[in-house]
Amino acid sequence: MDNRLLIAGVVARRPETRTSPAGIPITRFTLRHQSQRPEAGLNRRVECSLQVVVCGHELGRAIQGLQEGDAVRVAGFLSRADHRSNEATLVLHAERIERPQPQVGVDEQMTGD
Repeated sequence: MDNRLLIAGVVARRPETRTSPAGIPITRFTLRHQSQRPEAGLNRRVECSLQVVVCGHELGRAIQGLQEGDAVRVAGFLSRADHRSNEATLVLHAERIERPQPQVGVDEQMTGD
């Protein structure tokens, strides 16, 4: 079965890292997404916040220095936040994280500022 999500947004809450009993670093942060999407012939404003879980050293290096307000694109899969309860709160387990570079505006390109 498919379970893939790609979402872009900004870091709404600073990443916090802990270490699992097995010695694996686990970092969590909140991603805030805002966009407009067509639905039923109209533009719909989309806003949501989602907790992102980053496991392991390799992905952990990809988010070093991540701060509130930083733009990110996260690809991964959805899972329950707590496997010990029946609560249906979902989190995004990151498999890939990109930190887009700020775009240089046309005016800045032309003037070199």
